[in-house]
Order: sequence, then structure tokens, then C-alpha cells
Amino acid sequence: MNRPDLATALRDGDLIHDRTVLRAAISRMGAEISRALEDKSAVFLTIMQGGLVFAGQLATEIDAALEFDYVHATRFRGSTEGGTLQWLRRPSTPLAGRIVLLVDDILDEGHTLKAIRDWCHEQGAAQVMLAVLCEKRHGRTVPGLSADFVGVEVPDRYVFGYGMDFHEQGRNLPGIHAL
Repeated sequence: MNRPDLATALRDGDLIHDRTVLRAAISRMGAEISRALEDKSAVFLTIMQGGLVFAGQLATEIDAALEFDYVHATRFRGSTEGGTLQWLRRPSTPLAGRIVLLVDDILDEGHTLKAIRDWCHEQGAAQVMLAVLCEKRHGRTVPGLSADFVGVEVPDRYVFGYGMDFHEQGRNLPGIHAL
């Protein structure tokens, strides 16, 4: 398999948000989520793999009782075009009657987020809130889906870094880049 070169993508792309901007956005989101949860507890459900970097930082900014679990579902599997949703791992924490905070890297078109949100409701979740590090505003989002908490907006371009991959590379970059 001949993967595109990350160094070339970094050279040809643009830095959209640096670490300082992202950390400030995550801190703000943590305060917003803390206020929304007040004295309630929630299941903090990270969507892997993209949500990992963001979720770990967001969790430390939330002043509420959280129970952690994760879900791994994908439509991409290293591709840039989504296909059928594949469930690689469903959460083991019971969701019935609980508040669920779904945490992911990006809200783009939202097919995966919607499927996971709907599954949480099917499991009996009392409330499902969506927190995303970034959101593309482009008019192609699944109808009826919006994030409750958004860190930053990104342009309608291929974005990577800070959890988002460039052909399975670059998730650990300290900023968000766009091609």
C-alpha cells in the first residue's frame, strides 16, 4: 500500500488552528458542559479513534461526575469516502436512563455521529449530548443533527491533525491542518 506522504500534506496544506487556539476552545467547552450538567452525572463516551486526543483533554476540563467508556464505529477505514457503518466496539456501560456525552473529533456530514446517537437512544439513554472539537459548516450535515458543544469551525476542506487522520497518519499533530 502506497500511502500519501504526511510531510507533503503539511507542506502543501494550511494550519487552520494551532494548539493554543484548540486548548482555549477545549477549556471553554469544558466550562459549558460543566454548566449544562450542573450536579448530574454522565457517561462520557469517546468515539474512537478520532475523538481520543480531544476527549482526553476535554475530560479534565469538565467539573461533573463522569463515567468513561468508548465506542469504535467507522465508515472510512483509512479511506476519505464513507461507506457502510462498521461497529468495531460498542460501549459496555449500560446507557438506560443516563445522560450520554458523545465526544468526537469532527462533525462533518454526521452520518456516523447520527448512527451512534440513535443507537444510544435505542439503548434507553435519557439524553444524548454531542461535543465535537470542530465542525464543518457546509449545508451537507444530516438533517436534524447538530452538536451541542463545538470547539472551532473548520473550512469545507480535508482537515487533519489533533485526532483527525491523513490516511491513518498525523492524528498526533498539535494543530488542525487543511488541504
